[in-house]
Amino acid sequence: MIMDEFIKRLDRNLRYEKDEVVEDTYYIYVSSTRKKLNCPHCGQLSERVHSTYTRSFQDLPIQDKKVIIVIKNRKMFCDNPDCQNTTFAESFSFLPPKGKKSKRLIEKIIDMSLNVSSVTASTLLKNGIVNVGKSTICNMLKKTKSKIYGKKTSQRFV
Repeated sequence: MIMDEFIKRLDRNLRYEKDEVVEDTYYIYVSSTRKKLNCPHCGQLSERVHSTYTRSFQDLPIQDKKVIIVIKNRKMFCDNPDCQNTTFAESFSFLPPKGKKSKRLIEKIIDMSLNVSSVTASTLLKNGIVNVGKSTICNMLKKTKSKIYGKKTSQRFV
């Protein structure tokens, strides 16, 4: 019950399936309850499933344990003959496209990294929060800075 409420905070269309603890990490398995999805390319509504696959990403910790959420993701057919794409993957608002970390975890990493060096932030974050390296932190900070200032930057954060 509690885990289902936690999962619903990410997306009300997710259903908790099961979880397991392996060493210092919670693995939480979820699936989508949405029956129909819009093609992100043309907007056509689809309910025909092409295939399913698992997608995993890191999220905020629970009780000092790292969290990896594993989604049973669907690939759908786009039935619009005018669309250049015949299939598309289910996407979620809390997860960047092809992302390996939830948006809320990325915010936590950036918040911590703004106050210390990327090396120190990486060390602190690996202790019960998330597996993240200093180069990943630097890349996140660069993306954040370019969004703030509206341009690409070559300045390095360390």
